[in-house]
Amino acid sequence: MIEVLVADDQAAVRAGLVLILGAAPDVRVVGEAADGERAVALARELRPDVVLMDVRMPRLDGISATREIAGFTDVLVLTTFDVDEYVFGALRAGAAGFLLKDVDADRLVEAVRTVAAGEGIIAPKVTRRLIGAFASRPAVPGPSGLDELTPREREVFACLGEGLSNGQIARRLDMAETTTKTHVSRILGKLGLRSRVQAAILAQETAAAGPSGPGDRKGSPGPV
Repeated sequence: MIEVLVADDQAAVRAGLVLILGAAPDVRVVGEAADGERAVALARELRPDVVLMDVRMPRLDGISATREIAGFTDVLVLTTFDVDEYVFGALRAGAAGFLLKDVDADRLVEAVRTVAAGEGIIAPKVTRRLIGAFASRPAVPGPSGLDELTPREREVFACLGEGLSNGQIARRLDMAETTTKTHVSRILGKLGLRSRVQAAILAQETAAAGPSGPGDRKGSPGPV
C-alpha cells in the first residue's frame, strides 16, 4: 500500500485529490496539510511514501517544504503554475516529480505509483522546456563526486540524463532492474543528491549524458 500525504492550501482541491487517490486500491491517504509548515511536520511524523505538494502555500511555500523533507520521503509537486521559477526550484529542492493540476485522475494516480517506485516523473510540457533550457546553456564542471563513480555507475548516470526509467536502463545495459536501483542509490549518495531528477539535471548540465549505447529509447516523455 502506497501511503500519501496531500499538501494544498485549498480545502476543495485537497478533498478532490484525496477522493482521486482514495479510489485507487493500492493508495492510502494518511494525512492532509493546508500549509507548508504542517506538511513538513506531518511528513516527519507519518513518513509517507509520497508527499503530493502544492507550491503556493501559506507559512512555508511548497519548494521550501520540499527542500526540508526530500531527504527522507519522495515529493511529487502538483501545481497550477508552470513558471520556470517553480519548475527549477522544485526539482533543485529534491522533488521526484513535477506535474500540473490539469493532469487527469488516472495519470495522477500513476504518477504517485511511479514516484513511490523510486522513479521520477515530469509533465511533458515541462520536460520540453527543461530540454530547451539545457540545450541553450554551456556545459559546467561536475562535482568532485563524479570522480568516485565506477564505470558502470557512469553508464547509469548517463542514462539518467537521457530520462530513462530503471526498466529502460536495465534493458539498455543488460542488467537486472534491482541492480539498476542499487546503482541509482549509490550514484545519489556519492553525488549528494536527493532524487534521480536531480541526477538527470546534473547529467545534462555536465554534458555527461551522451549516448551510452544502443537500446530502448521508447517510452513516455514524462518519467525520468
